[in-house]
Amino acid sequence: MTALLRRLAASPIALIGIAIVVFWVLVAIFAPLLAPAVPTRSLQPMALPGDRGPGGMVFWLGTDVLGRDLLSRIIYGTRSVLLYAPLATSVAFIAGIGLGLIAGYFGGWIDETLSRFGDLVLAFPVLVLYVVIITNFGASALNIVLAVTLGAMPGIMRLTRGLVLDLRTRSYVQAALLRGEPAWYVLLVEILPNARGPLIVDFCLRLGYVIIAIGTLGFLGLGLPPPNPDWGSLINENRNMALVFPHMVIFPCLAVSSLVLGLNLIADGLRESGRTA
Repeated sequence: MTALLRRLAASPIALIGIAIVVFWVLVAIFAPLLAPAVPTRSLQPMALPGDRGPGGMVFWLGTDVLGRDLLSRIIYGTRSVLLYAPLATSVAFIAGIGLGLIAGYFGGWIDETLSRFGDLVLAFPVLVLYVVIITNFGASALNIVLAVTLGAMPGIMRLTRGLVLDLRTRSYVQAALLRGEPAWYVLLVEILPNARGPLIVDFCLRLGYVIIAIGTLGFLGLGLPPPNPDWGSLINENRNMALVFPHMVIFPCLAVSSLVLGLNLIADGLRESGRTA
């Protein structure tokens, strides 16, 4: 952990990314204090940014077609994004790393079976896979997590398997085997900590992909059920008014883009600092 923090501190790109992500985390934590209005309350339909509403309230980002304050909905939508995207990505990584460790270490028919399963899932376009799962099982937070886990797990498994195939030949692994250490010890104590660098970089990148995927599902009407505001749903709700009132879709799109940019900058900073270390 100390080495990771040093790598982050040594990279200006990573620090910019951290600042962006921390900003959105603070927005999510303090949403009730920052939001100027209740996100589900109808106030003044289709107000422009800067217009004033009831009681002299300023709509800093305007309102949507139902008169709900757009800034408040974006602020509260941050909570949905920063809850379900990391949760889904973490579950996918736990499953993918576990299967990748087993496949790469034991090899043989176990590796062959898991690899063919991964290839089968990867053969489907990931967005189509998400849509098929959610349309069949319903749009809910649990189903979104399950869909993302199934779609992301094979790629994580393949990355972990490749790392294990390289690391299992190292001297410290052979020394552990000579000491008679069990397989779980070799995998979790000797191999996994030494594979953490590429996995952390991949986690940051994949988290950005998951945020985009959840936003896309919300845009398609397959995201979190109302009245929970999420950024993709905000775009979907106002897309028909985009040519007349572009602010209704521009601001949610900027929110998604900025958070994904922050995560990508963190990943790029870690990768570059790892190369120069």
